[in-house]
Amino acid sequence: MAIAEVKKTAEHKMQRSVETLKTDLAKVRTGRAHTGLLDHVHVEYYGSSVPINTVANVTVIDARTLGVQPWEKNMLAKLEKAVRDSDLGLNPSAQGDLIRVPMPPLTEARRRELIKVVKGEGEAAKVAVRNLRRDAIATLKEMLKHKECSEDDEHRAQDDIQKLTDRYVAEIEKLLSHKETELMAI
Repeated sequence: MAIAEVKKTAEHKMQRSVETLKTDLAKVRTGRAHTGLLDHVHVEYYGSSVPINTVANVTVIDARTLGVQPWEKNMLAKLEKAVRDSDLGLNPSAQGDLIRVPMPPLTEARRRELIKVVKGEGEAAKVAVRNLRRDAIATLKEMLKHKECSEDDEHRAQDDIQKLTDRYVAEIEKLLSHKETELMAI
């Protein structure tokens, strides 16, 4: 394995860790409505449990309201119950063939709890990036041990991997800061 390959693999995995964090942060609810909020809510459909977005159209009606429109009329009550019973603390109401899901405003205490959750997610992402750095450096040391590269090349590659790590940790910090600001905005 070449040094360039080790660096490329480490960078790719670090990028995936940041993408995973972005996905996780998107699931943390602010006071705003977004369609991804109901992605993990499942509903009973002909004997099997399926995600809501496979049996209904989920839209944003306004900044604080989601609309869920089932493709089959008989699913209305089941969808409403699934949203109500989810761990999201939402209270949907059916209006004709549309279910309106208003987003309740967040309390100060709940905002603080969510910030702790976000910081925990961020710390897990940083740990993942640092573990990738450790693995890449261990691979470089093995290459040096087996005389597949020179000491100078190994040191340069370690510096490059450290710079990559610093860059991705800074990106994680920026994401956390942005999400924290978003959560504290009223």
